[in-house]
Amino acid sequence: MKINWGTAIVIAFAGFIGFIMYFIVSMSTNSKYEHDLVVEDYYQQELKFQNEINKEKNAKKLSKNITWKKTEHGIIVTFPSELNEKNINGKVFLYRPSNKALDFEIPISLSNHNLLIPDNNLLGGRWNITIDWSYNNEAYLYKEEIIY
Repeated sequence: MKINWGTAIVIAFAGFIGFIMYFIVSMSTNSKYEHDLVVEDYYQQELKFQNEINKEKNAKKLSKNITWKKTEHGIIVTFPSELNEKNINGKVFLYRPSNKALDFEIPISLSNHNLLIPDNNLLGGRWNITIDWSYNNEAYLYKEEIIY
């Protein structure tokens, strides 16, 4: 059987299309290649974005913003010392870009202007930390990408 060049091109196209379709189907059905949104309620979060900008501006107006450091026990987040720690409340959210199952949130509970995020909750690698807090009915927001 002799194949002319026109038939060979059609066979090559059909083979290429089959090859691509195989990868599309395998990537779509295999749980190893899940592709989730960063957050489930993306559009609702986008509507709250201006509020976050205002909170970040408030945080930049402080004489000293939140700082953090890595210790053997975990991450210590230090709030400004000129603020009364009893009037500080809010939450800390740690987001792991590589695995949403590792994300967690903890309430702010200070001891001498410090908050300890325990080492047992953290794996080595990149984390996004978001501290949404308030002091005397003024809202603040701190965001940082950290490597633990």
